[in-house]
Amino acid sequence: MLAFKAGSKQAFELSLADVSQTQMQGKNDVLLEFHVDDATGANEKDSLMEISFHIPNSNTQFVGDENRPSAQVFHDKIMSMADVDAEEAVVTFDGIAILTPRGRYSVELHLSFLRLQGQANDFKIQYSSVVRLFCLPKSNQPHTFVVITLDPPIRKGQTLYPHIVMQFETDYVVESTLSLSEELLLTKYKDKLESSYKGLIHDVFTNILRALSSAKVTRPGKFRSCQDGYAVKSSLKAEDGILYPLEKSFFFLPKPPTLILHEEIDYVEFQRHVVAGSNMHYFDLLVKLKTDQEHLFRNIQRSEYTNLFDFISAKGLKIVNAADGANQPSIAPLSSDDENVDPHMNRIKDAQDESDEEDEDFVLDKDDGGSPTDDSGEDHSDGSVSGDEKEKPAKKEKKDPASSKASSSKKKPKDGDEDEDEDGSKKKKPKRKKDPNAPKRAMSGFIFFSQAERENTKKDNPGIAFLDIGKVLGERWRNMSAEEKEPYEAKARADKKRYLAALDDYKNALAAISYSGDESDSP
Repeated sequence: MLAFKAGSKQAFELSLADVSQTQMQGKNDVLLEFHVDDATGANEKDSLMEISFHIPNSNTQFVGDENRPSAQVFHDKIMSMADVDAEEAVVTFDGIAILTPRGRYSVELHLSFLRLQGQANDFKIQYSSVVRLFCLPKSNQPHTFVVITLDPPIRKGQTLYPHIVMQFETDYVVESTLSLSEELLLTKYKDKLESSYKGLIHDVFTNILRALSSAKVTRPGKFRSCQDGYAVKSSLKAEDGILYPLEKSFFFLPKPPTLILHEEIDYVEFQRHVVAGSNMHYFDLLVKLKTDQEHLFRNIQRSEYTNLFDFISAKGLKIVNAADGANQPSIAPLSSDDENVDPHMNRIKDAQDESDEEDEDFVLDKDDGGSPTDDSGEDHSDGSVSGDEKEKPAKKEKKDPASSKASSSKKKPKDGDEDEDEDGSKKKKPKRKKDPNAPKRAMSGFIFFSQAERENTKKDNPGIAFLDIGKVLGERWRNMSAEEKEPYEAKARADKKRYLAALDDYKNALAAISYSGDESDSP
């Protein structure tokens, strides 16, 4: 400890173990730099980064001479006590790709801590903060994740990182010699460490770190995907990644790294993947925690359903949309036998059975006050003409208003209905072509805002899905104040004036054309 006293009272004290660097500034000043962004200060709002001491030559505590001033004496004393690269690293791995916090770092493994040294950041992490290690190969890819889980997490700026996600080349072989004395190898680390290692880089790194930190290593368990991998492709919060179903947890990697212990789960739910314009080759997995927090893993391939369902059932986790007797060990996702298909698979298959065609457009009369779902006691004879054709209530409900209006006013006899085929099925009405001369409709303030911020949103959220860009922009727009929206609303008002003026000109032009046509038809 370094204690600073003002008179006879202690003003403050500093732990020299937290000093990362010390250097002379001129002849009389000594600068101390501290480890920042490491786990010990992750929960603090403010961290001490550096402090400078002025040591005059008249100082009586650190007595110097002409060749070695008092400040130099103080500096050397700090160097002898502080953790300033005094301890040689046991082993160093250079140029390691770390995905969170992102960058390339030189990873040094010391006896009591590990250090990540990058171009812009330097992290020192005590082994006491290391909770667990994960070594997880990527399916059908030449990389392996090694994850260091921390408690408390490290901090970079205002962002906390509870998981350090490293990515190693799976087939890369290294040979390393440890900088350890024979005494330590034969006493403290007997049967834990060897004097040298040769093997795959992720195995060498994990074995050495496990011995130094005494942390347990988790590797893939019994789960296998349909392609015999250890994980399934998925997405979380608009980020594509991999979901690892492990023996005691689920782990989503690489970003955002999300670890979910089985004991924290309240229930899971298989959901039909519903996205506009998508097919049903995918499904979603909702995981709700006992704390009411939810994680929705989207875009999981339908072929992975059986393996995931069997694995989750075997772990005894609650599946909320599973009926009695649904937990069958052999569920064929693409089977046509209804007796072997459980309720969640039915939900996924239902979506594939539905037609992707858009509903026919209809226009309600002004005097039609009926609800879109109001049957009004009408007999929809055209709803199920073919006896072997199943009804689709969701789509028929949308057509009820049009059929109700037609039956009450302009309904034609069935034999002469030109909108039906011989088997009674309706033809799709051709859509009205838009007049190319019609003026472009006015844009809202939100549209102007979206046009201005769309590219920035894509840059701030690399890999974001197209459909999620609108969600992000919509949330930002809702949270903006009236003053912030004003520039875009002003553009919208100006554009509305432009549209109304252009619309008047367009209507006048149509009226002139109609008038000239009437004149030419007259005798």
